[in-house]
Amino acid sequence: MRQVTLRCENWNLHSPFIITGHVFTVAEILYVEIADDRHVGRGEASGVYYLGETAQSMLEQAESVRSALEGGAGREVLLSLLPAGGARNAIDCALWDLEARRSGQRVWELAGISPRAITTFQTVSLDSPDRMAAAASRIAGEKIKVKLDGDQALERIAAVRRARQQAEIIVDANQGWTFEQLQTLAPAFRDLRIAMIEQPLPRGDDEVLEDYMPPLPLCADESCLDRSEFEVAASRYQMINIKLDKTGGLTEALALARLARDHGLELMVGNMVGTSLAMAPGYVVAQLCRYADLDGPLLLESDRECAMSFEKGRVSPPQKALWG
Repeated sequence: MRQVTLRCENWNLHSPFIITGHVFTVAEILYVEIADDRHVGRGEASGVYYLGETAQSMLEQAESVRSALEGGAGREVLLSLLPAGGARNAIDCALWDLEARRSGQRVWELAGISPRAITTFQTVSLDSPDRMAAAASRIAGEKIKVKLDGDQALERIAAVRRARQQAEIIVDANQGWTFEQLQTLAPAFRDLRIAMIEQPLPRGDDEVLEDYMPPLPLCADESCLDRSEFEVAASRYQMINIKLDKTGGLTEALALARLARDHGLELMVGNMVGTSLAMAPGYVVAQLCRYADLDGPLLLESDRECAMSFEKGRVSPPQKALWG
């Protein structure tokens, strides 16, 4: 008989993290442990905020499948027990961790993936152009992700580019633009050597992209949660941002990554802010991706024991004591 531990945790951010329509000051997460007689597997999730998920709602979902987990339900059964989302993610990642500890292998070995070095983008949140430029100047590393909305988008990104002439820069509008803004801004962003624009239009209101030829790649985030939305997203975007909270765990994330690669789309792995325990399974997905956005712990006041390191953006593999 397994033992299952479920709880909500709060992890304070060291400063407000601002994106289109939201200000985050704390990461509210669901923490999961699944233990057998000898081993303990762990996972965590922040949930999908724009779908209304909270730590409490995820906890309630996880409690609904406690008896099945205690009875030995595995990852494949879990896919039928819970919908995609944060609760399933935290549980799925705990089951991967438990399987790795039982087998004596690392998770990437179980997944048939050869690990390579990963460098993450580091994020500049919304602020005035001058403050965003100053924040970009403080980033150690040459990969920078810039949060934008529909206000002063060109002024903000131009200020960041002036501050970091050599950096590889991508932008994330978090559904904050109109199609007319995209048409105006995309050529200017190309001229500023911006590598990619993430989720410029609102989820469910981006069908116009099917006939649009962008001057730089567009990446679906909110517009592609999991494999069920891939076909439509692939007709509108050149890249998919995979987040484990959206896919409902590493199992579905890897399946989505392989599907996208088979269809020739580029990939990015992202995060919803969390500790190194949330980034560790993202590190596995990152092995299949062009871009990695795994800087969530850098936004927090503290991290878990045996945390991953982020030296100038270079992400260390998770230690066995942490996960996987």
